[in-house]
Amino acid sequence: MPNHVSDSDTLLTWILAQRVGCLRSALTIVKKTTRYLPVFGWTNWFSESIFQDRNWAKDESKLKSSFEALSDYPTPFWMTIFVEGTRLTADKLVEAQSFASSKGYPIPKNVLIPKTKGIVTAVQSLRSFVPAIYDVTIAIPKHQPFFPTLLTFLKMQPCKVVVRIKRYSTNDLPESDQGIAQWCRNRFIAKVTLIFAGIFLVGGWIFLKRLSSGWQYPTLATIIGSVAIVVHIFIEFTKMPPPKIKATQICTQ
Repeated sequence: MPNHVSDSDTLLTWILAQRVGCLRSALTIVKKTTRYLPVFGWTNWFSESIFQDRNWAKDESKLKSSFEALSDYPTPFWMTIFVEGTRLTADKLVEAQSFASSKGYPIPKNVLIPKTKGIVTAVQSLRSFVPAIYDVTIAIPKHQPFFPTLLTFLKMQPCKVVVRIKRYSTNDLPESDQGIAQWCRNRFIAKVTLIFAGIFLVGGWIFLKRLSSGWQYPTLATIIGSVAIVVHIFIEFTKMPPPKIKATQICTQ
């Protein structure tokens, strides 16, 4: 369950799958139109990934039947679901922030609002034979020469990506659809802080290593600086937002 940062995110999930030994059974839920893309689409097609129309009226029954068919899959599999539904862009982030404000959700800063119908269906359909969900957070440090895209991969242009993975047992997830949906939204609220932490700590570590190179105790200086960054992030992202809801709105809830 990764956040969707760029068009190369699927390649990143394949790399992760290869490292845990299940690349040949790495499945993805992707847009139907991508099946015709050279290499990328063909790979998903032959690996039996699930293609969706991005129309819930059409996708609901197809997803349920596809998930149920995985119960007798011959090998352990890795299923990637991009619950945001699309990759992050500046325009889509503005739309997500406007939607969050209208619904009373926390305002996202570097992720989109997850579309929970797909993940709810996945959990309810797979939990009897899938032991865990892996929450994958992808952060791309700024001020790099190259941004990770399919084109930069083809050009073999290097870039740094920070990945954080946390395992959740399906037995520990909520039983109700509403509970699963809220659990998913909470994970993306947590990603906001994790992404900032990943970006700042990578950049801060490099900066402090350079800054402390002339000091008598460079290791101590780096540790103190890193702790200061973490404390600053914690303080900033645990502040209570100012109340914006009118008393009349509270009474109607």
